Amino acid sequence: MAINMDEIIIENLQVYAHHGVYPKENEIGQNFYVSARMETDTRRAGVMDDLSLSTNYGDVCRFLHSFLREHTYKLLETVAERASEELLLAFPNIRRVTLEVRKPEAPIPFPFQSVSVRITRGWRRTYIACGSNMGDRENYLNTAVACFKRDRKCKVVRVSDWMESTAYGGVRQADFLNGVIALDTLYTPKELLEKIHEIEKSQNRQRLVHWGPRTLDLDILLYEDCVMDMEELTIPHKDMRNRDFVLKPLSQIAPYERHPVFGKSILELYEELLQNGEEHIIE
Repeated sequence: MAINMDEIIIENLQVYAHHGVYPKENEIGQNFYVSARMETDTRRAGVMDDLSLSTNYGDVCRFLHSFLREHTYKLLETVAERASEELLLAFPNIRRVTLEVRKPEAPIPFPFQSVSVRITRGWRRTYIACGSNMGDRENYLNTAVACFKRDRKCKVVRVSDWMESTAYGGVRQADFLNGVIALDTLYTPKELLEKIHEIEKSQNRQRLVHWGPRTLDLDILLYEDCVMDMEELTIPHKDMRNRDFVLKPLSQIAPYERHPVFGKSILELYEELLQNGEEHIIE
């Protein structure tokens, strides 16, 4: 059963700022009103009556007020996008935020009450499979973890053991070292794929032979309950249930995570594979 998150809510914080498409809006400025609905866990703070265990809504108001005044953007969409991202980075207890930026004085030549943009952004749990069978394999995998740790839009939550495995897919080649990274990220799936390609390229990954040797191979296995099938990206990974070198390390760090298509836990999928599938993990 999914557990609903608690919320801290701020409504219509007034900020005089300089955002708009027209130069006059940037020069003179106008009033904006910001509302934030922040998903977090207030249980411990409520039980202990301790503000340090929660998110201080006064600090959030000061943060949003300063951010809107210190920056100038043409679009409300950009104001909401940048403010949401910086808010999530500045306040680690906020898991997700719905932010609305309202502009009641917009230059519209008709009677109206207000215009606004409302978006929801937050940290998303994803699992990344990683493998290498060229050169210093362990160093390539550790470098991938380090790259994610350096990225401000990613939080490395857990890393499995590195596990030795024989090659998968019929291409004769050296054994692999494999593992899985649990990651919280602000990237969308497509943005995360771009980040992954960037990391692979930095480690001299070349795509010459399908399922061939590689210095570093990174694949998105799961992205919360996302289900998508595009030419460049399929989530969940369409072949993960057939790969013990994926399911074993994944079951080590997230055994009860559920596959959004099959409805089974990772541990259940791994146990099924042990009974009926190919063995590639080298014990």
